[in-house]
Amino acid sequence: MSANPLSFLSALGRILKGKPQVPKSLAGNPTLSLLMARRSVRKFQKRRIPDDVFAAILEAARVAPCTVNLQTWTFGVYDQSQWKKTFGSPMPFLGDRAVILFADMARSRAAIPNFPYKPLCELTLATVNVGIAAYAMNIAAEALGVSSVMLSETGKTGFYDARYLKEKLGLPHGVLPITTLVLGYSASTPKTMPPKYPLSELAFTGRYKKPDAKAVKRWYDEMSAGYRATYVTHSFKDKLNQYLGKADEAEAGLQALVLGKKEEFRKKI
Repeated sequence: MSANPLSFLSALGRILKGKPQVPKSLAGNPTLSLLMARRSVRKFQKRRIPDDVFAAILEAARVAPCTVNLQTWTFGVYDQSQWKKTFGSPMPFLGDRAVILFADMARSRAAIPNFPYKPLCELTLATVNVGIAAYAMNIAAEALGVSSVMLSETGKTGFYDARYLKEKLGLPHGVLPITTLVLGYSASTPKTMPPKYPLSELAFTGRYKKPDAKAVKRWYDEMSAGYRATYVTHSFKDKLNQYLGKADEAEAGLQALVLGKKEEFRKKI
């Protein structure tokens, strides 16, 4: 991150001005408004989510679209006391409910026992489906006035701590934790949209377009400014280094749950 105060203020100003680009003809569309207004929340009220509301959120995941309707997912469902009993620590950000989403290749194996040994193909299929289910829950929660945040590392809640979760939850080979959705009623809903690449940088027609170095630097500067303005004790660079520092451990845990010799894989599934 640049130490130049003017660069910092310029990047921070761009963040504050950032907003979703919705065509004027569609302004006010309730579904689009919900999608565009959603923000990750990391501070929750001490307020319970009613059982029927939580059931509806889970149902959104259960009926979410997925490849060949294989439903290659499993959900670990917790309230605060169940989380504390299982993991020995409070739920991240003191949310009221949490759902750990697993890419479940054991489930697809049970449905298609003669599926050839293609672990990366199975992993990709299951992970894509889990992502869809997670976002379905995320949006269903938002529609019901419940906020959420999806975690992959904070509090040992996702794929970055696969080995830890395997031991804690007794996960069999082929069942991989992807992310945890922590839910609750927001105590401080963030209004500012995090820095996003422009669509012109993300979309292409014809041949693939390489990332533009200036666009990447602009994004990095804005992320750094946002972290500097939000957090006192650490920076965006610190956060990236935290992820990089755990990469070897995370990779080993993922390989243990996903890869293996063909003969061993069949027996374990």
